[in-house]
Amino acid sequence: MPDVVGHLRDGGARVADVGCGCGWSSTAIARAFEGVTVDGFDLDDASIAEARANAAEAGVDGRVRFDVRDAADAAPGTYDLVCCFEALHDMAHPVAALEAMRRMTAPGGAVLVVDERAADVLTPSDPDPIQRLLYSASVLHCLPVGRSQHGSAATGTVMRTATFERYAAAAGFDSVEVLPIEHDMFRFYRLRA
Repeated sequence: MPDVVGHLRDGGARVADVGCGCGWSSTAIARAFEGVTVDGFDLDDASIAEARANAAEAGVDGRVRFDVRDAADAAPGTYDLVCCFEALHDMAHPVAALEAMRRMTAPGGAVLVVDERAADVLTPSDPDPIQRLLYSASVLHCLPVGRSQHGSAATGTVMRTATFERYAAAAGFDSVEVLPIEHDMFRFYRLRA
């Protein structure tokens, strides 16, 4: 996303990190782009406390703020880049989360979602051990986490591209671009409203 990178390098950009966990991604963005401010959102108190400590240790706590709150409460049209790293499949209501990300994005801004690179189909003879790992993680962790709330979509780790595209369309995005980044574990999506 050279246009986004250019904007972040120009300085003054605001970035939101939805489902930030311990804040590693927020901190990395702040370290890579000295002129940006980053707001990390997560619903887990312990993760946010650790994120604050990690940002302070990295020396970026003046430009990175972490809040225990639902990203849906963020002011609309505020962020030049809204990110969600490896968290959407764990969320009980991924369409609502994507709707919140769309609302948070400023005109001309971008939404970047990174999630597991699940195969579009799994066959018994699939030689890729990553796919087996994703199914195992889904059954043992991600599905139970995602089903913790009433009305859950129960997505789990194996969120195929078609499922993600369906969620994005339901959230009001006009298009989903799978970015040409080769990675064994992750797929990178850019969404446009």
